[in-house]
Amino acid sequence: MEDQREALRKIITTLAVKNEEIQSFIYSVKQMLLNVEANSAKVQEDLEAEFQSLFSLLEELKEGMLMKIKQDRASRTYELQNQLAACTRALESSEELLETANQTLQATDREDFPQAAKQIKDGVTMAPAFRLSLKAKVSDNMSHLMVDFAQERRMLQALTFLPVPSAPVIDLAESLVADNCVTLVWHMPDEDNKIDHYVLEYRRTNFEGPPRLKEDQPWMVIEGIQQTEYTLTGLKFDMKYMNFRVKACNKAVSGEFSEPVTLETPAFMFHLDASTSHQNLRVDDLSVEWDAMGGKVQDIKAREKDGKGRTASPVNSPARGTPSPKRMPSGRGGRDRFTAESYTVLGDTLIDGGEHYWEVRYEPDSKAFGLGVAYRSLGRFEQLGKTAASWCLYVNNWLQASCPSTTPAPNSCCTPSRPSSHSHCCRLSRCGVAAST
Repeated sequence: MEDQREALRKIITTLAVKNEEIQSFIYSVKQMLLNVEANSAKVQEDLEAEFQSLFSLLEELKEGMLMKIKQDRASRTYELQNQLAACTRALESSEELLETANQTLQATDREDFPQAAKQIKDGVTMAPAFRLSLKAKVSDNMSHLMVDFAQERRMLQALTFLPVPSAPVIDLAESLVADNCVTLVWHMPDEDNKIDHYVLEYRRTNFEGPPRLKEDQPWMVIEGIQQTEYTLTGLKFDMKYMNFRVKACNKAVSGEFSEPVTLETPAFMFHLDASTSHQNLRVDDLSVEWDAMGGKVQDIKAREKDGKGRTASPVNSPARGTPSPKRMPSGRGGRDRFTAESYTVLGDTLIDGGEHYWEVRYEPDSKAFGLGVAYRSLGRFEQLGKTAASWCLYVNNWLQASCPSTTPAPNSCCTPSRPSSHSHCCRLSRCGVAAST
């Protein structure tokens, strides 16, 4: 009996929950009906306003063109009327002169004939009829003011509601991730000249793989982008994975977001510049070790002999990726850039501002090394971190029984502290953001 009561209670509870869901849905549907009415009235008003604006523009254009016709007609009428009046006066003068000449020919008084003939001749010479141009000054053709609205008519007939923009496509091949900046590039799958701007959204995530549907981190929004690319700056080094998505907007509506992409913000990329190294350092692109026998000189000679030049980064090195655009050309200093007890080598990338971070991995048997940043004014005899021209984080393992496996530290140089019979090796595994210059 009790089991049946419990089962009935569960059924009642389930039914009550379902009733609440139905009531909530009924309320939302009623609200949507009200919204449909309100939104329909709003878009109808907007449509009427747009058409009224179009009518006003057409009426304005019509008045302007009619005024042009009236002005041209008045100008031509004035010219032709003036020419007509001049011709009429000349004709009247010629008719009077012609009548005088006929009367003179018929006269019987021969004594006055020579004088009368001379006057008629002078009158004909000065007659206005001989100074007139018998060509109309203006044409009666008004075809230059004709119009052809066939194209405009087709455009008006094609008027319709604004289409919803398609979702953009993010072009990962054209996008760039370097120096704690992300330049995202996208394009539209179909040409759309109605797009007014784009909206970019991004958020941090530590999820490796495709973006999750639900994330705890909120989307950060950048609106009003006019181009099909955007550079996001000021990212932090620990933002290893970032989600990005873009949508297009026209004057009325925005489209769907693009498929989100996940990009890793790599650390600040650089290599070691062997041309700046102390003679007793053996330098590779990503590693340096102490060699009391002048390993750097021997290594350079051996590579020159083999014709291989500088050693490339390992294929699987974490530092492999987009090179920094701030990379300095190789060979900027002499072979013995640092000397005496300044057992130092520089990175090949200038840091001119902002926050920067990189990671360093050293071999377990390393005893001492320093990591730091330096101004370009660092002298060739100065030890890293010992003067105002540099800053250094120094690690000394001589008195320790064992060493930690990894030591992240801010740095652009990797420097063994003192020469010894032991080999010191400090290998850069990744470079990126956390010390500012």
